[in-house]
Amino acid sequence: MPLPPYEKLGAFYLGRRADTGETLLYDAKDLVTHAVCVGMTGSGKTGLCIGLLEEAAIDGIPALVIDPKGDIANLLLAFPDLDAASFEPWINPDEARAQGMEPAAFAAAQAELWKNGLAKWDQDGERIARMKAAADFTVYTPGSDAGVPVSVLKSFGAPDEATRQDREAMRDRVGATATSLLALLGVDADPVQSREHILLSTLLDNAWREGEDVDLGLLISRIQQPPVTKIGVMDLDSFYPAKDRFALSMRLNNLLASPGFEAWLEGEALDIGNLLYTSAGKPRVAIFSIAHLADAERMFFVSLLLNQTLAWVRSQSGTTSLRALLYMDEIFGYFPPVANPPSKKPLLTLLKQARAYGVGVVLATQNPVDLDYKGLANTGTWFIGRLQTERDKARVMEGLEGAAQASGGAFDRQRMERLLAGLGKRVFLMNNVHEPEPILFETRWCLSYLRGPLSRAQIRRLSQDKPASLPAAAKPANSSAPVLPPEIAPLYDPRALDYEPRLYGLAEVHFLDDKRGVDETRTLAFTTPFRDDALVVNWADAEPCEDEFEKSPPGGASFGALPPAAAKPKNYAIWSKDFAAWLFRTQSIDLYRSAALKLASAPGESERDFRIRLTQTAREERDAITEKLRARYAPKIAVLEERKRKAAQAVDREKQQARDQTFGAILNAGTSILGAFLGRKGSAMGKLSTAARSATRVAKERGDVTRASETVEAIDAQIRDLNAQFESDVAALGSTIDPATEVFETISVRPKKAHVSVKLVTLAWVGR
Repeated sequence: MPLPPYEKLGAFYLGRRADTGETLLYDAKDLVTHAVCVGMTGSGKTGLCIGLLEEAAIDGIPALVIDPKGDIANLLLAFPDLDAASFEPWINPDEARAQGMEPAAFAAAQAELWKNGLAKWDQDGERIARMKAAADFTVYTPGSDAGVPVSVLKSFGAPDEATRQDREAMRDRVGATATSLLALLGVDADPVQSREHILLSTLLDNAWREGEDVDLGLLISRIQQPPVTKIGVMDLDSFYPAKDRFALSMRLNNLLASPGFEAWLEGEALDIGNLLYTSAGKPRVAIFSIAHLADAERMFFVSLLLNQTLAWVRSQSGTTSLRALLYMDEIFGYFPPVANPPSKKPLLTLLKQARAYGVGVVLATQNPVDLDYKGLANTGTWFIGRLQTERDKARVMEGLEGAAQASGGAFDRQRMERLLAGLGKRVFLMNNVHEPEPILFETRWCLSYLRGPLSRAQIRRLSQDKPASLPAAAKPANSSAPVLPPEIAPLYDPRALDYEPRLYGLAEVHFLDDKRGVDETRTLAFTTPFRDDALVVNWADAEPCEDEFEKSPPGGASFGALPPAAAKPKNYAIWSKDFAAWLFRTQSIDLYRSAALKLASAPGESERDFRIRLTQTAREERDAITEKLRARYAPKIAVLEERKRKAAQAVDREKQQARDQTFGAILNAGTSILGAFLGRKGSAMGKLSTAARSATRVAKERGDVTRASETVEAIDAQIRDLNAQFESDVAALGSTIDPATEVFETISVRPKKAHVSVKLVTLAWVGR
């Protein structure tokens, strides 16, 4: 079945123009310069924004969605069958009762309403199915297990090397983290005046610059015993006495020990790359529902998420194509014009920098007076719905004027005020700097069932098939460490207290393949179990491990039984040779190769990440080819348009000449008839002859008009054919191989024997 005409690559179907009824297609690349949507309650703002997210999902664009009210989780209520059974669990019972209907009947009515509504906008259940197949939709609930829980611990982890080397980025990350954490404690901390803020910032900065991750327990300990002796030029105890530091640490400890806070420490990490794509590389719409949180908790989480997003954005390569979206459904309180909450700085930085990396920021609000319009001056698209007060309109006009000045465009304030005055429900004014003029349009019907905010119980039901992975509990242990010869220097896993013995091997393996551009040295660490008292160990049973061992055990540790062979130093030399031989036989760097795009993965790049990179590459190539096609067709169309203009002038000229000849013929005929009537026979005959010749010229001129008009019609047909050929060429771009489903070749690069260097083989005590 052919796709609808609006289903075009890189184009979002938003609705129809209010003046002409034509389909409104929004170029996805325009979102790289960000967008703002404002409108009062009942204006249709939520429907427009959900429609925008639906279009992004269909186009394979992942999104991070901050949902303070619980409305955007409606994206998961998408039912391709459009039957009453699908709708019934999600209807609003109060609305059904208000209409005097039983739930089943009301669900049937809602299903019929949605089916008919979609049909009026040339949509159906198949398009809903396409959306669900194109992207994963997940609801995350920080501080709650109703949806997929989110752990904030990673947000206190050390930033990447690039961020640590960027002085401004590092300062912003430290300051925002300290501010948001203190806000969670109820401390309104000024970054310059507050000693709490200065101390926390110092501790975070010192740890992160060394690449050290920080958790709340470590932070509590270091507040009491900081690793610094001075703050500025003052000694620590003068700046912040020990007694006062203990009080701050107790407040943080009470927060950590509170029964509800454990929900903040469980679940998936705030890893933006993993949130935007599934483990299989499928784009995800990650919806962070925060309606259940208190105001301080909301600010805490939103600030952490924005900072993590900013760090991820800075780690991406530059692009002019849309890579991902960051959408916030209600920006009230997070981006105010005067105050500086923890959320404002990272959001402002994203608005300035994210466009260079293909990340579009979309902000929505029903409170336009609370927006920092100077910060939004570079926003490329404004969607404006019905506004409630004159003050709201004035603030929006201020923002539009600033955006026009920033883009170097003209701003007609009076015309804009007239357009805003006539907006109705689901009718929006789109002011896009990439378009020649503002456009009034009516929003299309949403594919998702807009039933309103979802409760935690409903979110829990939607998330039943997406459980979070939680850490396993440690097992108890109860034995003592054996005595070993001094030649054996055992290692200890610092993360465990209950130990079992394993053989540990550490080596460097160099992979070199000039043809495939591989020149990489990998440090590999493995542990393998001992076989009771046997001298031979099987490295085939080895498991990779992190090189995080220490040379002494922690206090209170207990140890399992050690096989006698492991207590003999000479055996480790044998095991070292076996280790080198096993590495030579088994180690390789496996690369994925796309035959369609003639690209290979980088060493260590997963299939998922390779597919994501290929998808972006294919999208960039698609956009580039589209621009080349447009540039190739534009001169041809321009030539035809000029020919059409000249042909139209010829039609007007021939019509004028025909009118002149017709008038002359009528005059001559009338004169000749009058002469005959008055008896001037000779004169009348001459004039009749002249009239006949005039009639002949009239017929000729009319023929010239017909031929000139036919020329215009022929040129119009050529223009239509050329436009149709352009659309066909663009559509043909979508028939190439899809990187998301392509079967890759596998290329293996193996080391030479001389390139395997064993650094250490010894006894290791690891957790059981």
